[in-house]
Amino acid sequence: MSHNSVVLLLGSNINNPEKNIQVALEKLETNIGAILKNSELIISAPVEFDSINNFCNIAVKLKTQFSPIMLLKQLKMIEIEMGRVKDSSYFETYQDRIIDIDIILYNNIKFISKRLIIPHHKNLYERDFAKGLINEVK
Repeated sequence: MSHNSVVLLLGSNINNPEKNIQVALEKLETNIGAILKNSELIISAPVEFDSINNFCNIAVKLKTQFSPIMLLKQLKMIEIEMGRVKDSSYFETYQDRIIDIDIILYNNIKFISKRLIIPHHKNLYERDFAKGLINEVK
């Protein structure tokens, strides 16, 4: 089986965000693959929507055997298990969230489908908080 190198960005801003990140990291290790490296955990203001709740964010690099689409399905399952039943695409706007897990990089490939675009352009190139975390684990 092949092992794929993946960079993920996690964020949470409600219901004890630091604990949510910790739970998500444990679920990633159990269900997705070994975490090789993680960035510092930072607090950041919401981006592209208004909220009184700041985010807790972390980036991780891990190895997985999942294809990009299967990885996305597994990540969505973790989000649902943690209480995020509907994501931003459902609401057509960003909202507070218990957990958000984005695929930023997957090996060195470019992947485009209706549900997934890799690399994740906004987090790699536009959002300063994300760029710093991602650079820590690349």
